[in-house]
Parts: sequence; structure tokens; C-alpha cells
Amino acid sequence: MRTFDAKQMFNANMFNTEQFENTFFGPARAYANLSMDFAEKLANAQLDAAKAYTDTGLAQARAFATVKDAEGLRSYMEGQQKVAKDLTERLKGDAEKVVALQQDFVSKSQKLTEENVKQATDTATKAANAK
Repeated sequence: MRTFDAKQMFNANMFNTEQFENTFFGPARAYANLSMDFAEKLANAQLDAAKAYTDTGLAQARAFATVKDAEGLRSYMEGQQKVAKDLTERLKGDAEKVVALQQDFVSKSQKLTEENVKQATDTATKAANAK
């Protein structure tokens, strides 16, 4: 039975350890970091939005709980228009924030991919010329 020897494989093939790192592990690590940064920013945006919506809902529940008569109900209902307008604006802003995060992620991913393809091409060219 033959055993696997990574060192022999690297010596037999065109990749040395540094080339392997630059061609495979480095780009994978860079993309993983980019993805984690995006996930963190998106999660924080979602948490901020959830807190704002929860605070608004609780404030509205408290306001409704203070209604004691027809005048209080009228005042509460009039305030609902402002709350609805504010929530609409908040939703629009949150959606724009998520779109901007996604566009930034796509842009950075494309740039990273282009850099990695160029680096892999350069490495392959050097390895081919070294033979």
C-alpha cells in the first residue's frame, strides 16, 4: 500500500508550498474574511432595525394603554399616522442600508476574484516558464 506524502507531491508537481498558499489558501482566507465582515455588518443592521421596530411597538402599546376616553383614543389614532410615516421611512432606510451592504460585498468580491485570477495566472506562467 502506498502512503500519501504531501512534500513529495509538492516537489513532483509545479506547486511549492508558497505557491499553494498564494493560489489556494490565501484567496480562500481572504474571501472567508470578506464574507464574515459582510455577515457581521448585515447582522448588526438587522439587530438595529429589530430594536427600533420593537421600541416603536412597545411605545405604541404603552400609548394605547393610557387611552381612557374618546378624546384619548382620537389623539392616539392621530398619532398613528405619524408612527406609520416614521416606520415607512425607517423601512426605506433599512432597505437602502442592506442594498448598500450587498453592493459593497459584490464589488469587493469581484475585485478579490480578479486579483486572485491574475495572481494564479502569474503563478502558472512562472511555473510553466521554470520547466
